[in-house]
Amino acid sequence: KDLPRFTSKNCIPTARAEASELVAALRSSGDKTVVLKDRNGVYHFNGMFNNVNSLNDALDQLPSKYDALVSKDRALLSSIFEEVFDHKSFTGRSGTFFGYEGLGSIYWHMVSKLLLAVEECSHQAIDQGATEEQIESLKGHFHEIFEGIGVHKSPEIYGAFSTDPYSHTPYWKGAQQPGMTGQVKEDVMSRFGELGITLEGELLKFNPKLLNWEAELLNVASEFNYFDVKGQPQTLNLEPQTLLFTYCQVPVIYKRGGGPKIEIHSVEGSFETVEGLTCNAAQTQAILNRTGEVVKLVVFI
Repeated sequence: KDLPRFTSKNCIPTARAEASELVAALRSSGDKTVVLKDRNGVYHFNGMFNNVNSLNDALDQLPSKYDALVSKDRALLSSIFEEVFDHKSFTGRSGTFFGYEGLGSIYWHMVSKLLLAVEECSHQAIDQGATEEQIESLKGHFHEIFEGIGVHKSPEIYGAFSTDPYSHTPYWKGAQQPGMTGQVKEDVMSRFGELGITLEGELLKFNPKLLNWEAELLNVASEFNYFDVKGQPQTLNLEPQTLLFTYCQVPVIYKRGGGPKIEIHSVEGSFETVEGLTCNAAQTQAILNRTGEVVKLVVFI
């Protein structure tokens, strides 16, 4: 694509600029906050504007003596702004693309970035005391985005093994360009966020507000085989209506009801019950450092 040089950008056609009475009035008073005319006689929008919202903010901040002209010319100037910058035709970071990067491609890595951003915003809302309705709405968006990622698609639709991460899918063919280094990272972070695990200071906390319980909990009793922090094989028997994952190689079992509390099981076979969903500093360090002192956590939600 033949892109214009930098000096050809942000140049307003003279006839369009001079069609605005507001521009003429601002020029006569020496106000350059919206439009200026350079020494070559070319009109330009304020170089600090980054989209049409910036233009409208600047119009709103003009002195009240311009109110009538702002009302008259706002739509005109917004239209000129879009004509000059033509944002809808923006092609990305360059004028050329690899075959899998072109317009119309799905950029899977960005979907994973969006998922992580929604997860972070959701937890921020929870921490700031948002209503249950607001949290449920964010949770709905989180899962809607998550269902759009490859693991939820068939190989026929995805064009590749659905459990493999790929960075792009062009509209004319299947998934392209492995996205191992980036997309996996975002998806792992989103998953831990969905499970509600956070480290705040020196404390490990559990708050799985985003978890889709109905889809996650076991329907039948099951066995979980794993290797502990010393590399020894272990087996845990799981009841129905539980969920298990490991954190720093320590099994964490979620159970609904009977909480909020945590049972912290030690290597000696005993357990300590903590009211609430936060481990203390010593317990957290034992888990993070993989000392082997903590062999299992049972979290009652």
